[in-house]
Amino acid sequence: MPTIKIGDHLVGPEHRPFVIAEMSGNHNGSLDRALQIVDAVAASGAQALKLQTYTPDTITIDVDAPAFRISDEHGLWGGENLYALFQRAHTPYEWHPAIFERARRQGLTVFSSPFDHTAIELLESLQTPAYKIASSELVDLPLIRLAASTGKPMIISTGMASVGDIHAAVETARAAGNDQIVLLACTASYPSPPQDSNLRRIPVLAEAFGTQVGLSDHTMGIGVPVAAVALGATVIEKHVTLDRADGGVDSAFSLDPGELAALVAESERAWQALGGTRIGPTDSEKEGLRFRRSLYVVADVQAGDLVSADNVRSIRPAGGLPPAEIDNVLGRHFTRPATKGTPLTWDLV
Repeated sequence: MPTIKIGDHLVGPEHRPFVIAEMSGNHNGSLDRALQIVDAVAASGAQALKLQTYTPDTITIDVDAPAFRISDEHGLWGGENLYALFQRAHTPYEWHPAIFERARRQGLTVFSSPFDHTAIELLESLQTPAYKIASSELVDLPLIRLAASTGKPMIISTGMASVGDIHAAVETARAAGNDQIVLLACTASYPSPPQDSNLRRIPVLAEAFGTQVGLSDHTMGIGVPVAAVALGATVIEKHVTLDRADGGVDSAFSLDPGELAALVAESERAWQALGGTRIGPTDSEKEGLRFRRSLYVVADVQAGDLVSADNVRSIRPAGGLPPAEIDNVLGRHFTRPATKGTPLTWDLV
């Protein structure tokens, strides 16, 4: 898959996983808290911070009909009105410059998910290096076309999407002249159970669409995204909060700063462990080869003595005949004296 550059970072199979920390609504309506999250993400070692750029009026309308309410059975936001939920969760447009500036000062690549043309206009004014399309917006082809036409890399979540939905989104971006695409496998439930992650789809998506594939993960913990790296994920996105105990719209399935740091470390370790397909001793095993078992003289012997289980055994280290030769040497005679600790060689028998 072609390498993509997002900000100062190269993203692709030959590079460590690109870890995106999603702030979402975990600022809890406080710009100061939002800036604290920026600092915590930078300290974790994650490469990127992502926002969501919308207002309640650009993502929905202020209507309280049943269609505009989340089902009562929803585990996290049951019964909530969409407009009220987005009012609580949105990141005000006027906060964006301060957050972008703080993130860049901390060495983070910072970008966002736009939800309409006003968001793209704002993000372009802030020189965003990339765009993320949320799962529910994957079907908004005009939005994808507009974001793709900027020429910035596109990260597209595929939660809830059929193969046809994904095909339409990818082809829309490509038709706009943009082939810098990363698809994210995603389960758009909050939190999502691990058994719904279906990580084996990651190489299938890569093969089907000829793109890099990563994971937008809403499970608890870091096990699922670390496993995704083993299946080829080049990008990992997780929600982050300062402390789940503080509450917030997404806090229940978000990582705290310590967990985010662990994700950064363990996803890179998983990527390093992929290695290649070669079978055989590695450079780090060379010392171990010296301590394989072999046949040694384990008691002082004289010329003419019978080779027996009392004076020749398979022990560590290497240097003598292979242990498999034991049946071929027992019952023969020593050709010369040998002291205990001498590796057994054919010229000794």
